[in-house]
Amino acid sequence: MENENKKINHIAIAVPDIKEAALKWQQALNMKKSEITILEEHGVKVVFLEFSNLKIELLEPLDNESPISKFLEKNPKGGMHHICFEVEKITETINSLKDKNINILGDGNPKIGAHDKPVVFIHPNDLSGTLVELEET
Repeated sequence: MENENKKINHIAIAVPDIKEAALKWQQALNMKKSEITILEEHGVKVVFLEFSNLKIELLEPLDNESPISKFLEKNPKGGMHHICFEVEKITETINSLKDKNINILGDGNPKIGAHDKPVVFIHPNDLSGTLVELEET
């Protein structure tokens, strides 16, 4: 993955109540807020709060099967869940990561994310305990 001209797309925070959390973030930091969207395939509700150079993604689980539910069991008040970086060619990036013995979660293939673009997640064990999402630009 070449890092030239890449940027952080968003930082994701798991929350137990997305409406309450979005309102607090919006009021505290005067941020523009998107509508809440349901992503069935990922098992979450999402809302984005925007700064000029970065988005904060709030995630609420849809049910107890959601990976976010498991995160909230350990962190009931919520907390940082993952960081998302933009990449130009996600398939080439995946192949490059696999060549470096970096594990992609799931079946290793991209899924469509909250921005209607292909995304994958890198196993946190491979990057200092941090869950990393890659989103194709």
